[in-house]
Amino acid sequence: MIDLIDSHAHLDFPQFNDDREIVIKRAREAGLVAILNVGTDLASSRAAVALAEQYDFIYAAVGVHPHDAKTVTPDVLAELRALARHPKVVAVGEIGLDYYRDLSPRPVQRRAFADQLALAAELRLPVVIHSREAHDDVLAVLREWGRFPPGGGTEGGVTSPPVGGIEGGRGILHSYSAGLERLEEVLKLGFSIGISGPVTFPKATGVRAVAAAVSLERLLVETDCPYLTPVPYRGRRNEPAYVRYVIEAVARARGTSAEVVAHATADNAWRLLRCRF
Repeated sequence: MIDLIDSHAHLDFPQFNDDREIVIKRAREAGLVAILNVGTDLASSRAAVALAEQYDFIYAAVGVHPHDAKTVTPDVLAELRALARHPKVVAVGEIGLDYYRDLSPRPVQRRAFADQLALAAELRLPVVIHSREAHDDVLAVLREWGRFPPGGGTEGGVTSPPVGGIEGGRGILHSYSAGLERLEEVLKLGFSIGISGPVTFPKATGVRAVAAAVSLERLLVETDCPYLTPVPYRGRRNEPAYVRYVIEAVARARGTSAEVVAHATADNAWRLLRCRF
């Protein structure tokens, strides 16, 4: 059996309340050696850490999704900082901008995004980025954030703090949807590309084109469960065991084997997130 890693899951969400333990057991039986469970607000970040404490192969990211950006206060940032120091926390996220739903005002989203990027820089953790209908603004923020080397830098006599930065890269553009036209810049900024269930959808030719074009060393696979369920389970609740369908679709798009994609994406996740599985 090949080792698989789901680099973006939400196992703490209520959709799993009735059978969470069974879902996690199925993931193990399917060959999952690591799952990154990603926070979307303070409560889910706490839950992600608690789940990571319970299961040795589950890791946590902590952060506030742009939908809840209006909840990001200095007190919330302070608690995220404390949570992020937990040994099973390997990233800050899910953070970013969402102009599709606009559940928080855009200026508030941008401020919360910048504040959490600064937190990741302070703690030298990679970031998990959400970008929906906001790609230009997300890239503008990341471009500014990435002007300095990981250990900090100087420009115009002003010293900048370190910016997220580890040898494995700065983070992940989760469930990447910014197209081929932005791919080169994303990679130059030091980010990896997360491919999720839509790569299996018949009409998702753009996602498959990205999956084929990105260098194998910068590719990650994810479920975003309980959402974005791949074919053949589309329309049902997603779960980490289904990441193999994402891997198989990526392999078909690249003209290679599922084993090659699984091995590379697992190695990439280990290098970026420093998971010790």
